[in-house]
Amino acid sequence: MQVWRICKKIYVNTSFSGDGGLYSPGRWHHRGNRVVYTSQSLSLAQLEIWMHVAPRNPLPSYVAVSAEIPDDVSVHAVAEADLPAGWEAAEPSPLALRDIGTKWLKSLSSAVARVPSVVTRGEFNYLLNPLHPQFERIRPGQPEPFRFDPRMWKQGDRH
Repeated sequence: MQVWRICKKIYVNTSFSGDGGLYSPGRWHHRGNRVVYTSQSLSLAQLEIWMHVAPRNPLPSYVAVSAEIPDDVSVHAVAEADLPAGWEAAEPSPLALRDIGTKWLKSLSSAVARVPSVVTRGEFNYLLNPLHPQFERIRPGQPEPFRFDPRMWKQGDRH
């Protein structure tokens, strides 16, 4: 399975370390936990980042990195039906989701967790656990320059 991650170019060397989770919480983890957020497609990865990027001119340099997850690496699927009401709330994300993700990270039950995307219903993000023994089998690809299309911030008539 291939997954995607977009990050600022200055962080490309640590983009699969999970270190960012040590300093900032996310929808699926409490601060202080190493985790790597990836998406099922490059377009979903773009939307997930876009939700947190303010329109600037110019935007910082970004890169896209794919990663290959071997078929026999363990994946825990989080079903939307098992999530608490309001799980898709915007910022701040519900603490219950941070509890679910952090519990999964600490359990070391799988290297990967498939979680539903809030941005695009019916699609999935994949959390990678750098502390799981199978994590080393996940192979990031070569970073590719990535730019957000400036039309994403068009002002005016929106349908």
